[in-house]
Amino acid sequence: MLALLALASIVACTPAKRDAENTAPAATPPVVEPWTLPAPAGAAQPDLVAAPDGRLLLSWLEPTGNEALRFRLSQWKTHAWTPPVTIAEGDDFFRNWADTPHVFALQDGSLWAHWLRSTGPSRMDYGVDLVRSADGGTTWTSPQLVHPAGTPGDHGFVTFWPQSRDRLGIAWLDSRQKAAAGHTGHDGGEHDHAGSAAMMLRAATYDTQAKQTGEWPLDVSTCDCCTTASAVTDRGAVVVYRGRSHDEIRDTRIVRFDGERWTLPRDVHTDGWRIAGCPVNGPVVVAKGSRVWVAWYTEAEGVPELRAARSDDAGDTFGEPVTLAKGTQVLGRLALALAGDHLLASWLEQTPDERQSLVLGRYDAAWTQPQRAEVATLSARGRASGIPRMQWRDDAAWLAWVDVDGELPRVVGARVVFP
Repeated sequence: MLALLALASIVACTPAKRDAENTAPAATPPVVEPWTLPAPAGAAQPDLVAAPDGRLLLSWLEPTGNEALRFRLSQWKTHAWTPPVTIAEGDDFFRNWADTPHVFALQDGSLWAHWLRSTGPSRMDYGVDLVRSADGGTTWTSPQLVHPAGTPGDHGFVTFWPQSRDRLGIAWLDSRQKAAAGHTGHDGGEHDHAGSAAMMLRAATYDTQAKQTGEWPLDVSTCDCCTTASAVTDRGAVVVYRGRSHDEIRDTRIVRFDGERWTLPRDVHTDGWRIAGCPVNGPVVVAKGSRVWVAWYTEAEGVPELRAARSDDAGDTFGEPVTLAKGTQVLGRLALALAGDHLLASWLEQTPDERQSLVLGRYDAAWTQPQRAEVATLSARGRASGIPRMQWRDDAAWLAWVDVDGELPRVVGARVVFP
């Protein structure tokens, strides 16, 4: 059973590459409240997004009872959920615990959504379908693949951003060059970079007619299955992701788009984590003006660790990272949000009884003076908990994640208010 806890403590940071595990004197704890979500029993793969007007968009996948899946959307308005609408339904969805569908809203009122569709004949042949709605989700455009049709291999791990008030930016991991070299599965310990056999990061923009207006390769060697994230600075959109070097270094990288050109990839920090496989735990990012904050998971020192760093020049350079959490209990699966003058980071940890705990930390802009809240203890284990989602609205953190009742998944939520 889910246990919502209102227990919190203040944890202090020490200087650069600091350890945020030391506890300072207790302060007034944040209040953790249950948040009832409209997803039915059996639903999973949630996405939670804030619209420009403050609405919260919750989407999920639910079974239909006939081996098909339904992609659904509901909107949190004036303290109530709108009736769910169906974005797509079918028996050709490719379902993945980490590579989940996403929704997005632009300032012109349009809604956008993507999901993964099996393109066959191999199990690992699947692509990214994209749709747009101009009427609040009542109707949607016909789905279109964001990459060339007929491209074998896997495509996914999407991130959206507003390229303008009515244009969408999208980046994804793309296997077209890997497939061309005869590699169609995820990396698993045996790799061949000869012949450009690695996964790529690519991006595109779309207009008000849901037509692609540009498409670019951003990095020719990335992790096969790590989540990506994006944010908008005063110098353009930034995308963060996990790179992959020829000797299997899997550190976090960043690129920026000024509307015409992309920068070359650069490391947020050179951790030097060598791993012959994909750790799935991708980085997260938020931005305001020229400031960019990135948080990520690493095992560069042999122990699970969450690090974070700040840039004051729109991602050109970053300061030394701080440690948000470190130890064998850290599972990662980060979420990040701006909360006024503070930053919020959430992640999962393993409890002593082998359950999972959803943790929320609040920090100042320099990642110091953090306050930590234990949001929930989950019955889910392993991958069943998926990747928790978080947004900030109305002076509160809103979180959605997956737990289980027996073997049945369910999407649950909480609202956290800091004093």
